Amino acid sequence: MGSRGAETCGKWVREGAGRAAAATLRPQPLTMADAPPEVLELNVGGVHYATTRDTLLREPDSLPAAALQDPDHPRDARGRIFFDRDGVLFRYVLDYLRDGGLVLPECFREHKRLAREAKHYRLVGLENAVREADPRPPNRERGCITVGYRGSFAFGRDGLADVKFRKLSRILVCGKVTLCRDVFGETLNESRDPDHGLADRYTSRFFLKHSFIEQAFDMLQENGFKLTASCGSGTAGGAAELKPGVDSEENRWNHYNEFVFVRE
Repeated sequence: MGSRGAETCGKWVREGAGRAAAATLRPQPLTMADAPPEVLELNVGGVHYATTRDTLLREPDSLPAAALQDPDHPRDARGRIFFDRDGVLFRYVLDYLRDGGLVLPECFREHKRLAREAKHYRLVGLENAVREADPRPPNRERGCITVGYRGSFAFGRDGLADVKFRKLSRILVCGKVTLCRDVFGETLNESRDPDHGLADRYTSRFFLKHSFIEQAFDMLQENGFKLTASCGSGTAGGAAELKPGVDSEENRWNHYNEFVFVRE
């Protein structure tokens, strides 16, 4: 080989070595399994979340911690850790991992589903917290309570200054005795229906010691009852002789309303 050929060959060798060195120095893309970044992305049933590595590892025995350390755990097309579970409820699972506690909105009604998710993710503390937060104990008695009231709409005589739009005379309570006592407690008046010694009996003669229908509704809602039906009727007062203190105009606008509440 001549001197020119040797020079050309040496040039190729030097260029090849330079390219190899450049390739060695060029940063290589890292996979999620071995990447040092703290921020990770998750795909839970099609809903995407972002969290930190420390959050997922907070419960070492949990499924999220195991999935992070398992290179064979399913991932989506973008390399995000995938869980084939309810994506909406996972927000509470992630909050628990972040804060170590459970805070649910007041209108939350999916305690059983969330407890099932907590069990799947192997989060015993979350599962217990969900069951304690459930306002509907598993052994709570089911049943129906009917609340009714009779009243009148009184129209002011001297204009609208003294109008009483709703005047309740009494709030009646019908249903199983044990349920009525459990819901209304000391506000329940049983004087018209004394205890006959039968624990599993029904009555339509209870009434409340107050005349605030909103308070009765609040007590039913706090005990897990939901309004399922209601009805109302109005009557025109007759010409019969009125009781002392009853206004004749007011008596013309009597009405009766009834509301049915059910706890499942």
